[in-house]
Amino acid sequence: MSQNEVLYLAKEALGTAMLVGGPILGVSLLVGLVVSIFQAMTSIQEQTLSFIPKILAIIALMLLLGPWMLTVLTTYTSNLFSQLATFGNY
Repeated sequence: MSQNEVLYLAKEALGTAMLVGGPILGVSLLVGLVVSIFQAMTSIQEQTLSFIPKILAIIALMLLLGPWMLTVLTTYTSNLFSQLATFGNY
């Protein structure tokens, strides 16, 4: 396997990971920010208050985007396995 092939596989893996993980991280960030602003405005300093809304938002997002995420990961895996045989040939 040449260096270009390894770099291509790494680029595709990182791109797929960012594509699938990005929405989850973004929603978690936004919910955490909103809860933190709410806590600052109301002077509530409960640590678990920011954790539960994030978990609920992530679960809702995964239920909503789960089929799309599965399709992206399945396509990536299928492409990886189909190209695996050609990477060994020189």
